[in-house]
Amino acid sequence: MTKSSIRLDQFQNDQFDRGAPRSREVLWLICQSLFFGPIMPWPSALRAALLRAFGAKIGEGLVIRSGVQMKFPWRFRCGDHVWIGESVRLLNLEVIELGDHVCLSQESFFCTGSHRFGTPGFDLITRPIVVGNHSWVGARAFVGPGVEIGRDCFVTAGSVLSSDLPDSHRARGNPAIAAPLEEKNS
Repeated sequence: MTKSSIRLDQFQNDQFDRGAPRSREVLWLICQSLFFGPIMPWPSALRAALLRAFGAKIGEGLVIRSGVQMKFPWRFRCGDHVWIGESVRLLNLEVIELGDHVCLSQESFFCTGSHRFGTPGFDLITRPIVVGNHSWVGARAFVGPGVEIGRDCFVTAGSVLSSDLPDSHRARGNPAIAAPLEEKNS
């Protein structure tokens, strides 16, 4: 065995702060399965109220579709007029913050956690994700830990974004390559 071999039996998660008692987490899981699952098209206003009740900071006009999965609502913040599409997954071990007028398309995945490869204990690493105002993350895109997406950005469908995206840029591909957004009518 080499020095960098993963030893999952040595994984320790004791220092990870879940941000709330386990009882609150269990209540959230029940609420999420009843009101956020794919079966019933509950109104977005009800879903927003439930998220707020569990500690999310949410602006006005949130549209949140069926099938959305969120690990810890107390680590979620969004501005006004945010759209979250069907089956979006928010693995928010750290805060996920969305600006105003942000659109997260169907099945996009926001992951604030990873592991430190090369350590025997496969140590957990968590970093927040921020999406700036007026930005759009396309269907089935992946946004990794610590990524900051600037204002007026577009992450195309299926892209894998693991580094920051400056204001007014587009990210496309796997790995995503950033390019300035083209001017309209040019």
